[in-house]
Amino acid sequence: MKTQYVLISLLFFILIVTSIPHFMSFAHLSHTPHYNGGSNRDGLGKYYPYMALDPEYAAPSEPTQITFSIQDFDGKDVYNVETMVEIYQESTGERVKGFPWTLRDIGDFNLYYVFPQAGSYEIVLSLANDDKMVNHNQLDPPRSILSSISDCNCERVIFNVSISNSWGLVRNSLLVISILVPITVLGIILSKTYFKKRNLTLDSIPEKETLKYVIMLLAIAGGLVHLAIFPEHGSLQIYYSIFLIAAAGAQLAYGILYILINFAPEPYSGNNRKFILSQYKKRVALNYFGLFGTSVLIGLYAYSVIVAPPLSPDNKSENIDFAGIMAKSVEILLVIGIIYLLMWEKRRVKNILVSVK
Repeated sequence: MKTQYVLISLLFFILIVTSIPHFMSFAHLSHTPHYNGGSNRDGLGKYYPYMALDPEYAAPSEPTQITFSIQDFDGKDVYNVETMVEIYQESTGERVKGFPWTLRDIGDFNLYYVFPQAGSYEIVLSLANDDKMVNHNQLDPPRSILSSISDCNCERVIFNVSISNSWGLVRNSLLVISILVPITVLGIILSKTYFKKRNLTLDSIPEKETLKYVIMLLAIAGGLVHLAIFPEHGSLQIYYSIFLIAAAGAQLAYGILYILINFAPEPYSGNNRKFILSQYKKRVALNYFGLFGTSVLIGLYAYSVIVAPPLSPDNKSENIDFAGIMAKSVEILLVIGIIYLLMWEKRRVKNILVSVK
């Protein structure tokens, strides 16, 4: 058993260490690009360029921010780079937009464009090898071979993007389904177990048993939501993702422990006061663990949407989104349920101890 714990810990350590360079590089962007954007594999001369669209699932006829981050191979900022950006429509090969050669004070910069229609586009970033050899504030002629550097003392990289009216809705729907399906399956299993237990006890179910099942479901639901949203926070700080994974693990562990305890035999049977008190203390400790942890998560979320959270790269508060509202709604219900159960269990054990004197 100890060997398994060591191997699991080693696996998490390797995963975190190998992920740090990736997240540090993408931390120059407002989010981790996973659909439109990314980086080229081999770099661009002595630089390594990244690109992201905001919104990630850009739609036609809507303003889109195109963010570039040009870094060195150590992931550090570069300065005084001359760039030209062009946008080509893939289906026709026509250049639909061009941003002329411009000297950038720093390699991180934003451009804005409204894509005219749905479809695939190619965004070409050109970097001058020598800013004295390019046409300042002018555009190079359009090319049929987009990566060609003939007549240009520069390097070029092409980013492919897809503009769609519906893909953002599809992705968000899949995210909701990935959260709701496991919760629904678990809810069905717990419901069947609950009614089976009630039938076996001749319709006499232990008091507050329903509330205990609800607490189990809410705890695991909160963990699943955090597991679903943690990749979105990776670009801001790797520590945010680590925190969300840890929070998800703690909530899932709390829910699973609650299942194991709830499916155990009645803890307060018999006349052994010492045994009853020990069982009560175990349940109280588990409930306080859930109460304290969940309250901290709610407080941190409220703090992060009011002011910029610690280690924020852009010094801005978090946006309120659907996933956040869903997670906090579940956690608020969980806190209310735990507090009520703690009060009820205290009264119950007190009455039991009085009766066994």
